[in-house]
Amino acid sequence: MSPISPVDSKTHDSSTQLSASRAATTSHHLRAHIQLATLCFFLYLEGWNDGTNGPLLPRIQKVYNVGYAVVSLIFVFACLGFITGALSNVVLTEKLGFGKVGSLFQVVAYSIEAAAPPFPAFVFAYFVGGIGLALQNAQSVGYVACFKPNAEAKMGLLMAGAGALSSPLAATQFAQASRWSFHYLASLGVAITNTVLLMIVFRLKPQDECLAQIGLEPTEKGTSEHSEFRQIFGLKDVHLLASFILFYVGAEVTIGGWIVTYAQTVRGGGPSSGYISTGFFGGLMIGRLALLWVNQKIGERRALFIYATLAIGLELIVWLVPSLVGDAVAVAVIGVLLGPMYPIAMNHAGRVLPRWLLTGSIGWIAGVGQAGSALVPFMAGAIASKSGIRTLQPVLVGILGLMTALWALVPKSSRRVD
Repeated sequence: MSPISPVDSKTHDSSTQLSASRAATTSHHLRAHIQLATLCFFLYLEGWNDGTNGPLLPRIQKVYNVGYAVVSLIFVFACLGFITGALSNVVLTEKLGFGKVGSLFQVVAYSIEAAAPPFPAFVFAYFVGGIGLALQNAQSVGYVACFKPNAEAKMGLLMAGAGALSSPLAATQFAQASRWSFHYLASLGVAITNTVLLMIVFRLKPQDECLAQIGLEPTEKGTSEHSEFRQIFGLKDVHLLASFILFYVGAEVTIGGWIVTYAQTVRGGGPSSGYISTGFFGGLMIGRLALLWVNQKIGERRALFIYATLAIGLELIVWLVPSLVGDAVAVAVIGVLLGPMYPIAMNHAGRVLPRWLLTGSIGWIAGVGQAGSALVPFMAGAIASKSGIRTLQPVLVGILGLMTALWALVPKSSRRVD
Protein backbone atom coordinates (compact mmCIF):
# COMPACT_ATOMS: atom_id res chain seq x y z
CA MET A 1 0.00 0.00 0.00
CA SER A 2 1.34 3.41 -0.94
CA PRO A 3 1.44 6.14 1.70
CA ILE A 4 -0.99 9.04 1.52
CA SER A 5 0.71 12.22 0.31
CA PRO A 6 0.17 15.54 2.16
CA VAL A 7 -1.98 16.79 -0.71
CA ASP A 8 -4.12 13.66 -0.60
CA SER A 9 -4.44 14.03 3.18
CA LYS A 10 -5.68 17.61 2.86
CA THR A 11 -8.14 16.62 0.16
CA HIS A 12 -9.39 13.74 2.32
CA ASP A 13 -9.87 16.03 5.36
CA SER A 14 -11.69 18.62 3.26
CA SER A 15 -13.99 15.97 1.82
CA THR A 16 -14.72 14.62 5.31
CA GLN A 17 -15.54 18.09 6.63
CA LEU A 18 -17.81 18.76 3.65
CA SER A 19 -19.67 15.49 4.19
CA ALA A 20 -20.05 16.24 7.90
CA SER A 21 -21.31 19.74 7.10
CA ARG A 22 -23.88 18.38 4.66
CA ALA A 23 -25.03 15.77 7.19
CA ALA A 24 -25.39 18.48 9.86
CA THR A 25 -27.36 20.70 7.48
CA THR A 26 -29.69 17.83 6.58
CA SER A 27 -30.19 17.06 10.27
CA HIS A 28 -30.93 20.73 11.01
CA HIS A 29 -33.50 20.92 8.19
CA LEU A 30 -35.23 17.75 9.36
CA ARG A 31 -35.39 18.88 12.98
CA ALA A 32 -36.60 22.34 11.90
CA HIS A 33 -39.47 20.73 9.97
CA ILE A 34 -40.36 18.60 13.00
CA GLN A 35 -40.33 21.64 15.28
CA LEU A 36 -42.48 23.65 12.85
CA ALA A 37 -44.97 20.79 12.52
CA THR A 38 -45.22 20.55 16.33
CA LEU A 39 -45.88 24.28 16.65
CA CYS A 40 -48.44 24.07 13.84
CA PHE A 41 -50.27 21.45 15.90
CA PHE A 42 -50.48 23.88 18.82
CA LEU A 43 -51.89 26.53 16.49
CA TYR A 44 -54.37 23.84 15.40
CA LEU A 45 -55.42 23.59 19.06
CA GLU A 46 -55.68 27.37 19.34
CA GLY A 47 -57.83 27.54 16.22
CA TRP A 48 -59.94 24.66 17.52
CA ASN A 49 -60.51 26.62 20.73
CA ASP A 50 -61.55 29.80 18.85
CA GLY A 51 -63.85 27.96 16.44
CA THR A 52 -65.69 26.20 19.25
CA ASN A 53 -67.48 29.22 20.70
CA GLY A 54 -69.74 30.20 17.79
CA PRO A 55 -71.84 27.02 17.46
CA LEU A 56 -71.94 26.42 21.24
CA LEU A 57 -72.88 29.93 22.41
CA PRO A 58 -76.65 29.56 21.80
CA ARG A 59 -76.62 26.20 23.65
CA ILE A 60 -74.60 27.63 26.54
CA GLN A 61 -77.12 30.46 26.86
CA LYS A 62 -79.98 27.96 26.93
CA VAL A 63 -78.37 25.55 29.41
CA TYR A 64 -77.35 28.23 31.90
CA ASN A 65 -80.34 30.49 31.16
CA VAL A 66 -78.25 33.63 30.62
CA GLY A 67 -78.44 36.54 28.18
CA TYR A 68 -75.93 38.00 25.76
CA ALA A 69 -74.09 40.09 28.35
CA VAL A 70 -73.77 37.33 30.95
CA VAL A 71 -72.68 34.63 28.51
CA SER A 72 -70.05 37.09 27.24
CA LEU A 73 -68.33 36.76 30.62
CA ILE A 74 -66.55 33.76 29.14
CA PHE A 75 -64.80 36.23 26.83
CA VAL A 76 -64.00 38.57 29.73
CA PHE A 77 -62.35 35.87 31.82
CA ALA A 78 -60.53 34.52 28.79
CA CYS A 79 -59.27 38.09 28.27
CA LEU A 80 -57.93 38.23 31.83
CA GLY A 81 -56.23 34.90 31.27
CA PHE A 82 -54.64 36.08 28.03
CA ILE A 83 -53.22 39.20 29.63
CA THR A 84 -51.89 37.19 32.59
CA GLY A 85 -50.22 34.75 30.21
CA ALA A 86 -48.72 37.49 28.06
CA LEU A 87 -47.15 39.22 31.07
CA SER A 88 -45.83 35.92 32.46
CA ASN A 89 -44.37 34.72 29.18
CA VAL A 90 -40.83 36.11 29.40
CA VAL A 91 -40.14 34.77 32.90
CA LEU A 92 -41.86 31.39 32.66
CA THR A 93 -40.44 30.42 29.27
CA GLU A 94 -36.83 30.76 30.43
CA LYS A 95 -37.34 29.23 33.88
CA LEU A 96 -39.55 26.25 33.05
CA GLY A 97 -38.75 25.48 29.42
CA PHE A 98 -40.43 25.78 26.07
CA GLY A 99 -44.11 24.82 25.88
CA LYS A 100 -44.58 22.96 29.16
CA VAL A 101 -46.63 25.37 31.25
CA GLY A 102 -49.08 26.62 28.65
CA SER A 103 -50.06 23.17 27.43
CA LEU A 104 -50.85 21.98 30.96
CA PHE A 105 -53.15 24.97 31.51
CA GLN A 106 -55.14 23.84 28.45
CA VAL A 107 -55.53 20.32 29.82
CA VAL A 108 -56.91 21.65 33.11
CA ALA A 109 -59.29 24.10 31.39
CA TYR A 110 -60.90 21.53 29.09
CA SER A 111 -61.22 19.04 31.95
CA ILE A 112 -63.34 21.55 33.86
CA GLU A 113 -65.45 22.58 30.86
CA ALA A 114 -66.21 18.97 29.86
CA ALA A 115 -67.95 18.42 33.19
CA ALA A 116 -70.45 21.26 32.47
CA PRO A 117 -70.02 22.67 36.01
CA PRO A 118 -72.02 25.60 37.42
CA PHE A 119 -71.62 28.74 35.33
CA PRO A 120 -69.02 30.48 37.58
CA ALA A 121 -66.72 27.43 37.37
CA PHE A 122 -67.35 27.14 33.62
CA VAL A 123 -66.31 30.78 33.17
CA PHE A 124 -63.24 30.32 35.39
CA ALA A 125 -62.07 27.53 33.07
CA TYR A 126 -61.89 30.10 30.27
CA PHE A 127 -59.52 32.15 32.45
CA VAL A 128 -57.26 29.12 32.93
CA GLY A 129 -57.39 28.30 29.23
CA GLY A 130 -56.61 31.91 28.34
CA ILE A 131 -53.35 31.77 30.29
CA GLY A 132 -52.28 28.63 28.46
CA LEU A 133 -53.19 29.93 25.01
CA ALA A 134 -51.34 33.21 25.55
CA LEU A 135 -48.17 31.47 26.75
CA GLN A 136 -48.10 28.99 23.88
CA ASN A 137 -49.03 31.54 21.23
CA ALA A 138 -46.28 33.91 22.35
CA GLN A 139 -43.68 31.15 22.37
CA SER A 140 -44.73 29.64 19.04
CA VAL A 141 -44.99 32.86 17.04
CA GLY A 142 -41.80 34.29 18.56
CA TYR A 143 -39.96 31.07 17.76
CA VAL A 144 -41.02 30.89 14.11
CA ALA A 145 -40.18 34.60 13.71
CA CYS A 146 -36.55 33.61 14.33
CA PHE A 147 -36.50 31.23 11.35
CA LYS A 148 -34.32 32.51 8.52
CA PRO A 149 -35.26 30.93 5.16
CA ASN A 150 -38.82 31.48 3.85
CA ALA A 151 -39.96 33.11 7.11
CA GLU A 152 -43.12 34.57 5.53
CA ALA A 153 -44.27 31.21 4.13
CA LYS A 154 -43.57 29.43 7.43
CA MET A 155 -45.51 32.06 9.39
CA GLY A 156 -48.42 31.68 6.97
CA LEU A 157 -48.32 27.90 7.39
CA LEU A 158 -48.17 28.24 11.18
CA MET A 159 -51.22 30.49 11.17
CA ALA A 160 -53.21 28.45 8.64
CA GLY A 161 -56.02 27.84 11.14
CA ALA A 162 -57.11 24.30 10.28
CA GLY A 163 -58.35 23.85 13.85
CA ALA A 164 -60.80 26.73 13.53
CA LEU A 165 -62.10 25.12 10.34
CA SER A 166 -62.69 21.69 11.86
CA SER A 167 -63.95 22.52 15.36
CA PRO A 168 -67.24 24.19 14.28
CA LEU A 169 -68.11 20.97 12.43
CA ALA A 170 -67.82 19.03 15.69
CA ALA A 171 -69.25 21.78 17.90
CA THR A 172 -72.36 22.15 15.71
CA GLN A 173 -73.14 18.46 16.28
CA PHE A 174 -72.48 18.59 20.02
CA ALA A 175 -74.59 21.76 20.35
CA GLN A 176 -77.62 19.70 19.33
CA ALA A 177 -76.79 16.70 21.56
CA SER A 178 -77.86 16.11 25.16
CA ARG A 179 -74.21 15.81 26.27
CA TRP A 180 -73.19 19.09 24.65
CA SER A 181 -70.21 19.62 26.98
CA PHE A 182 -68.59 16.42 25.72
CA HIS A 183 -67.24 18.55 22.89
CA TYR A 184 -64.65 19.68 25.42
CA LEU A 185 -63.52 16.06 25.80
CA ALA A 186 -62.50 16.21 22.15
CA SER A 187 -60.68 19.47 22.96
CA LEU A 188 -59.01 17.72 25.90
CA GLY A 189 -57.74 14.97 23.61
CA VAL A 190 -56.18 17.56 21.29
CA ALA A 191 -54.63 19.39 24.28
CA ILE A 192 -53.09 16.20 25.70
CA THR A 193 -51.62 15.33 22.30
CA ASN A 194 -50.19 18.84 22.09
CA THR A 195 -48.55 18.48 25.50
CA VAL A 196 -46.94 15.16 24.61
CA LEU A 197 -45.59 16.48 21.30
CA LEU A 198 -44.10 19.60 22.89
CA MET A 199 -42.32 17.55 25.56
CA ILE A 200 -40.93 15.05 23.04
CA VAL A 201 -39.74 17.60 20.47
CA PHE A 202 -38.57 20.51 22.63
CA ARG A 203 -37.78 18.56 25.83
CA LEU A 204 -38.57 21.60 28.01
CA LYS A 205 -35.37 23.36 26.92
CA PRO A 206 -35.01 27.16 26.65
CA GLN A 207 -35.59 28.74 23.24
CA ASP A 208 -31.92 29.39 22.45
CA GLU A 209 -31.03 25.72 22.97
CA CYS A 210 -33.90 24.65 20.70
CA LEU A 211 -32.78 27.11 18.01
CA ALA A 212 -29.21 25.78 18.24
CA GLN A 213 -30.54 22.30 17.44
CA ILE A 214 -31.64 23.54 14.01
CA GLY A 215 -28.45 25.49 13.31
CA LEU A 216 -29.69 28.98 14.22
CA GLU A 217 -27.67 31.39 16.30
CA PRO A 218 -29.05 32.46 19.69
CA THR A 219 -30.99 35.72 19.61
CA GLU A 220 -28.84 38.80 20.12
CA LYS A 221 -28.64 40.38 23.53
CA GLY A 222 -29.18 44.08 24.03
CA THR A 223 -26.73 46.35 25.84
CA SER A 224 -29.34 48.29 27.78
CA GLU A 225 -29.16 48.16 31.57
CA HIS A 226 -32.95 48.28 31.78
CA SER A 227 -35.02 45.14 32.22
CA GLU A 228 -36.47 43.43 29.17
CA PHE A 229 -39.98 44.41 30.28
CA ARG A 230 -39.03 48.07 30.43
CA GLN A 231 -37.32 47.98 27.03
CA ILE A 232 -40.32 46.30 25.39
CA PHE A 233 -42.88 48.66 26.87
CA GLY A 234 -40.73 51.63 25.87
CA LEU A 235 -41.10 50.81 22.17
CA LYS A 236 -43.84 52.78 20.39
CA ASP A 237 -43.95 50.26 17.54
CA VAL A 238 -44.79 47.44 19.95
CA HIS A 239 -47.87 49.30 21.16
CA LEU A 240 -49.00 50.18 17.63
CA LEU A 241 -48.70 46.58 16.48
CA ALA A 242 -50.35 45.32 19.66
CA SER A 243 -53.30 47.69 19.17
CA PHE A 244 -53.69 46.59 15.56
CA ILE A 245 -53.59 42.90 16.53
CA LEU A 246 -56.06 43.49 19.38
CA PHE A 247 -58.73 44.79 17.00
CA TYR A 248 -57.84 42.34 14.24
CA VAL A 249 -58.14 39.26 16.45
CA GLY A 250 -61.17 40.80 18.15
CA ALA A 251 -62.91 41.22 14.80
CA GLU A 252 -61.96 37.70 13.72
CA VAL A 253 -63.28 36.01 16.86
CA THR A 254 -66.37 38.26 17.03
CA ILE A 255 -67.37 37.21 13.53
CA GLY A 256 -66.67 33.54 14.23
CA GLY A 257 -68.29 33.66 17.67
CA TRP A 258 -71.45 35.71 17.04
CA ILE A 259 -72.27 35.13 13.36
CA VAL A 260 -74.22 31.95 14.18
CA THR A 261 -76.42 33.78 16.68
CA TYR A 262 -76.85 36.62 14.16
CA ALA A 263 -77.86 34.21 11.38
CA GLN A 264 -80.38 32.40 13.59
CA THR A 265 -81.92 35.53 15.11
CA VAL A 266 -81.82 38.08 12.28
CA ARG A 267 -81.85 35.89 9.15
CA GLY A 268 -84.05 33.08 10.47
CA GLY A 269 -81.43 30.35 10.11
CA GLY A 270 -81.76 26.99 11.88
CA PRO A 271 -79.30 24.93 13.96
CA SER A 272 -77.25 24.25 10.83
CA SER A 273 -76.27 27.93 10.82
CA GLY A 274 -73.21 26.74 12.74
CA TYR A 275 -71.71 25.79 9.39
CA ILE A 276 -71.50 29.50 8.51
CA SER A 277 -68.80 29.68 11.19
CA THR A 278 -67.06 26.78 9.46
CA GLY A 279 -67.12 28.71 6.19
CA PHE A 280 -65.57 31.73 7.86
CA PHE A 281 -62.73 29.84 9.49
CA GLY A 282 -62.23 27.83 6.31
CA GLY A 283 -61.81 31.14 4.51
CA LEU A 284 -59.19 32.19 7.05
CA MET A 285 -57.17 29.06 6.36
CA ILE A 286 -57.44 29.44 2.59
CA GLY A 287 -56.49 33.11 2.72
CA ARG A 288 -53.35 32.51 4.78
CA LEU A 289 -52.06 29.98 2.29
CA ALA A 290 -53.52 30.93 -1.10
CA LEU A 291 -52.76 34.66 -0.86
CA LEU A 292 -49.08 34.28 0.00
CA TRP A 293 -48.11 34.95 -3.62
CA VAL A 294 -50.31 38.08 -3.70
CA ASN A 295 -48.60 39.40 -0.55
CA GLN A 296 -45.18 38.89 -2.15
CA LYS A 297 -46.27 40.36 -5.49
CA ILE A 298 -47.68 43.67 -4.27
CA GLY A 299 -46.02 43.92 -0.87
CA GLU A 300 -47.45 42.84 2.47
CA ARG A 301 -48.20 46.33 3.76
CA ARG A 302 -50.17 47.39 0.65
CA ALA A 303 -51.91 44.00 0.49
CA LEU A 304 -53.27 44.41 4.00
CA PHE A 305 -54.86 47.77 3.14
CA ILE A 306 -56.56 46.21 0.10
CA TYR A 307 -57.84 43.22 2.09
CA ALA A 308 -59.18 45.46 4.87
CA THR A 309 -61.05 47.74 2.44
CA LEU A 310 -62.68 44.78 0.69
CA ALA A 311 -63.61 43.18 4.02
CA ILE A 312 -65.34 46.36 5.17
CA GLY A 313 -67.31 46.43 1.91
CA LEU A 314 -68.46 42.84 2.40
CA GLU A 315 -69.46 43.54 6.02
CA LEU A 316 -71.71 46.31 4.68
CA ILE A 317 -73.32 43.74 2.38
CA VAL A 318 -73.94 41.35 5.30
CA TRP A 319 -75.43 44.26 7.24
CA LEU A 320 -77.67 45.70 4.52
CA VAL A 321 -78.63 42.76 2.26
CA PRO A 322 -81.20 40.44 3.94
CA SER A 323 -80.10 37.08 2.53
CA LEU A 324 -79.00 34.07 4.61
CA VAL A 325 -77.16 32.43 1.70
CA GLY A 326 -75.63 35.75 0.65
CA ASP A 327 -74.46 36.36 4.21
CA ALA A 328 -72.87 32.90 4.38
CA VAL A 329 -70.93 33.48 1.15
CA ALA A 330 -69.87 37.01 2.15
CA VAL A 331 -68.70 35.83 5.58
CA ALA A 332 -66.58 33.09 3.98
CA VAL A 333 -64.93 35.62 1.63
CA ILE A 334 -64.33 37.97 4.57
CA GLY A 335 -62.48 35.06 6.18
CA VAL A 336 -60.28 34.74 3.09
CA LEU A 337 -59.45 38.46 3.24
CA LEU A 338 -58.76 38.54 6.98
CA GLY A 339 -56.67 35.38 6.89
CA PRO A 340 -53.29 36.83 5.79
CA MET A 341 -53.41 39.80 8.17
CA TYR A 342 -52.06 38.16 11.32
CA PRO A 343 -49.01 36.57 9.61
CA ILE A 344 -48.33 39.85 7.80
CA ALA A 345 -48.32 41.76 11.09
CA MET A 346 -46.01 39.24 12.77
CA ASN A 347 -43.61 39.25 9.83
CA HIS A 348 -43.59 43.05 9.97
CA ALA A 349 -42.79 42.94 13.68
CA GLY A 350 -39.68 40.93 12.81
CA ARG A 351 -38.61 43.74 10.50
CA VAL A 352 -39.20 46.77 12.74
CA LEU A 353 -38.40 45.50 16.26
CA PRO A 354 -34.97 44.87 17.83
CA ARG A 355 -33.82 41.26 17.45
CA TRP A 356 -32.95 40.84 21.11
CA LEU A 357 -36.45 41.91 22.13
CA LEU A 358 -38.32 40.15 19.34
CA THR A 359 -39.59 37.08 21.20
CA GLY A 360 -40.72 39.05 24.24
CA SER A 361 -42.28 41.76 22.06
CA ILE A 362 -44.15 39.27 19.90
CA GLY A 363 -45.25 37.54 23.09
CA TRP A 364 -46.82 40.76 24.31
CA ILE A 365 -48.33 41.60 20.90
CA ALA A 366 -49.81 38.11 20.58
CA GLY A 367 -51.05 38.22 24.16
CA VAL A 368 -52.80 41.53 23.58
CA GLY A 369 -54.30 40.01 20.43
CA GLN A 370 -55.64 37.12 22.47
CA ALA A 371 -57.08 39.67 24.88
CA GLY A 372 -58.81 41.25 21.89
CA SER A 373 -60.34 37.88 21.08
CA ALA A 374 -62.09 38.15 24.43
CA LEU A 375 -62.63 41.89 24.86
CA VAL A 376 -64.18 42.72 21.48
CA PRO A 377 -66.68 39.80 21.44
CA PHE A 378 -67.73 40.79 24.97
CA MET A 379 -68.26 44.37 23.84
CA ALA A 380 -70.35 43.12 20.91
CA GLY A 381 -72.38 40.93 23.26
CA ALA A 382 -72.92 43.76 25.74
CA ILE A 383 -74.17 46.04 22.96
CA ALA A 384 -76.40 43.27 21.63
CA SER A 385 -77.96 42.74 25.07
CA LYS A 386 -79.23 46.33 25.02
CA SER A 387 -79.86 47.00 21.34
CA GLY A 388 -80.22 43.54 19.82
CA ILE A 389 -77.93 41.28 17.83
CA ARG A 390 -78.63 43.39 14.71
CA THR A 391 -75.97 45.78 16.01
CA LEU A 392 -73.27 43.17 15.30
CA GLN A 393 -72.55 44.29 11.74
CA PRO A 394 -72.21 48.07 12.38
CA VAL A 395 -69.95 47.25 15.33
CA LEU A 396 -67.77 45.07 13.08
CA VAL A 397 -67.58 47.76 10.39
CA GLY A 398 -66.34 50.22 13.01
CA ILE A 399 -63.78 47.76 14.39
CA LEU A 400 -62.40 46.96 10.94
CA GLY A 401 -62.14 50.67 10.13
CA LEU A 402 -60.25 51.38 13.36
CA MET A 403 -57.96 48.41 12.71
CA THR A 404 -57.09 49.77 9.26
CA ALA A 405 -56.32 53.21 10.68
CA LEU A 406 -53.94 51.67 13.23
CA TRP A 407 -52.11 49.77 10.49
CA ALA A 408 -51.51 53.10 8.70
CA LEU A 409 -49.66 54.32 11.82
CA VAL A 410 -47.29 51.33 11.94
CA PRO A 411 -43.92 52.32 10.39
CA LYS A 412 -43.18 51.06 6.89
CA SER A 413 -39.62 50.01 7.63
CA SER A 414 -37.22 49.40 10.48
CA ARG A 415 -36.33 52.20 12.89
CA ARG A 416 -34.07 49.96 14.95
CA VAL A 417 -30.31 49.73 15.11
CA ASP A 418 -29.21 46.08 15.03
